[in-house]
Amino acid sequence: MKKFGVFSGFLGSGKTTTMMALTKYFTEHYGKAAMISNDLGGQGLADNRLANLSGCSASELTGTCICYQTQNLVDRLDRLFDEDGCELVLSDIPGFGIGALDHVYHTLAKDYPDRFTLAPFTVVCEPQTVKRLSANGDGDMEYILKSQLKEADLIVLNKCDLVSAQEQENMLAFLKKEYPHADTAAISAFTGEGLDELSQKLLKGCASMHKPDLGYGGEQFLSAIGSFSEYNIQYYAVVCCETFDGNEYLRNMAEKIREKIATVYGGEIPHMKLLAWEPEGDYAKVDILGVNREIESVKSFSNPCREIAVIINTSAVCKSEVLDRLVTETVETMSEQYQLSIMIYKKECFSALGES
Repeated sequence: MKKFGVFSGFLGSGKTTTMMALTKYFTEHYGKAAMISNDLGGQGLADNRLANLSGCSASELTGTCICYQTQNLVDRLDRLFDEDGCELVLSDIPGFGIGALDHVYHTLAKDYPDRFTLAPFTVVCEPQTVKRLSANGDGDMEYILKSQLKEADLIVLNKCDLVSAQEQENMLAFLKKEYPHADTAAISAFTGEGLDELSQKLLKGCASMHKPDLGYGGEQFLSAIGSFSEYNIQYYAVVCCETFDGNEYLRNMAEKIREKIATVYGGEIPHMKLLAWEPEGDYAKVDILGVNREIESVKSFSNPCREIAVIINTSAVCKSEVLDRLVTETVETMSEQYQLSIMIYKKECFSALGES
């Protein structure tokens, strides 16, 4: 079997953690699985590093969405299926992306017929997404959320461990009513709940290859995508003493960035990932999932750190030059405060529409 599936879903929905959990579960119970992390910008995604630190079979395709690098995607799939012996490969797309159903699935079906079996086009959402849609908003973010869900063959409600059974039932009922063309599943990538059902749906299901009208490339599309900027920084930090608390450093960094984006600019951070790791392999991860939401400590260091590598990836509703200045200044200021000697070896910031 050579089954390939795209996982779409808005920033912070848990696509990476879902693919990580599913890849591990599928490999343990059904056959070898692998995941591909995809985003704009250059190599060195926090998602890919996190997946590898966690023991997943993971690689990355960067530079642009997989929608626009079909040959690279096909080459990667051939390697994973034919050389590595995978039976299932999953790839995400950027968290504000839409159109992969057409640009990826339909392109593969047309240009590479019978090369791969396409799994149900899957869209991951979280309880906050459903609550936002239930409020009937019609802004840029709601446009992206609704467009992503229109593409779905399968809608996965993630983070179901954070809501009651009744709330979960109500949310699934809402999704089924609004998007009757799609199957649904509820999981918790954190606890593992629902992973077998999801595995079965991917194994037995196939893409419907429907073609919803998303207004792709239109005025609303350009307005929504154009409101986002991408920021990526990678640096190495040497610690001055043996009492450095890497967990506190990351969390305080996240707090300061969130405060600046919200108060100085009035922007939004649907998802920012702060990942750090030691040469020995221990790591910590902190997430910002919105300027008005609690910062999440996903994983913590077990002991004080002596040296760490850090990746910060974010998509934010903020002008690229403002985002660049605010985050870079915060990294430098916080590192100085903690008496870290840092070497920045990669930094980029640009509009989602490609403007630097």
